[in-house]
Amino acid sequence: MSATNQTIAPRILAEQLSYRINSTQILDNVTVQANRGELVGLIGPNGAGKSTLLSLLAGLSNYSSGSIRLDGTALQECSAISRAKTIGWLEQNGEVHWPVNVHRLVSLGRFPHLSTWQKFSETDERAIQSALELTDSVHLKDRDAMTLSGGERARVLMARVLAAEPTLLLADEPVSSLDLGHQLQTMDVLRNFAEDKRSCVVVLHDLSLAARYCDRLYLLDHGKVSAEGNAATVLSNENIRNVYGVNVIAGCESIPWIVPHQLVDKTGQ
Repeated sequence: MSATNQTIAPRILAEQLSYRINSTQILDNVTVQANRGELVGLIGPNGAGKSTLLSLLAGLSNYSSGSIRLDGTALQECSAISRAKTIGWLEQNGEVHWPVNVHRLVSLGRFPHLSTWQKFSETDERAIQSALELTDSVHLKDRDAMTLSGGERARVLMARVLAAEPTLLLADEPVSSLDLGHQLQTMDVLRNFAEDKRSCVVVLHDLSLAARYCDRLYLLDHGKVSAEGNAATVLSNENIRNVYGVNVIAGCESIPWIVPHQLVDKTGQ
């Protein structure tokens, strides 16, 4: 890496981040970053703090201590419209609360780029169409969004985020409700998104997908970063045993795979 590239600020950098709800410490002194061109995975068991961390990176919650910088600027100093144009937020188990067709729902992603009462331009329509194509949702564009299955809804909500053409995408368990084919398609979209100056941070439970697609991983446990680095470093049997409480069978013939094998005997017997 050249000296010039080394001086470029990360797309998103959270340092010594802590978050508390009443007396419960949700995150404790967490430092994570995503650089340009990176797909970064947040992994860990339920309750580890992954979704909370992602919402803090999106500026949707206020942290107790620490700092977050977006392209070198303190996140709280970025205007709401600037964040809306830059950050794409895909929440876990997103819902649709009103009867609107899919094309209209996806078009909402363009609103940060429009002034008051401005009509959609050809540029906006191209962005909407591209998002529908990337998520295999073109055939759904005239459907009432309230009638979609869970997997179809997840893809359409991903399309809404992509239509905004963000440069930083934060996705919370985007494949959890998808069939096998659409899981791979979605991960391909995220992988292709994280190119050049764009970056993506994704919460995943499927460790095989995390190993296959992510440039770097952060393994969270009880609100702390237990391990970080590439898949080979983070997804060791020792790390998985200590954090998840299971032994795994793993391999990498052409692509990496990790399969839970047995629970760890915590009794010592």
